[in-house]
Amino acid sequence: MQISLKAARVNAELTILEAAKKIGIGKDTLIKWEKCSGLVNPIYQEKISAAYNMPINHIFFGDKN
Repeated sequence: MQISLKAARVNAELTILEAAKKIGIGKDTLIKWEKCSGLVNPIYQEKISAAYNMPINHIFFGDKN
């Protein structure tokens, strides 16, 4: 089972600003990625996985709208 990028952040109990800081990106980038998770490259997928303390294969990174 996979959950959305936004759901993963909420489950990690992080705000947009907190999550963006942990990942090392701007909040606007994270907002964009939460709307279209297919834009996240593999390097940042790993960083998100670590920041959210969730296995990478549990987060959906396939929406390329």
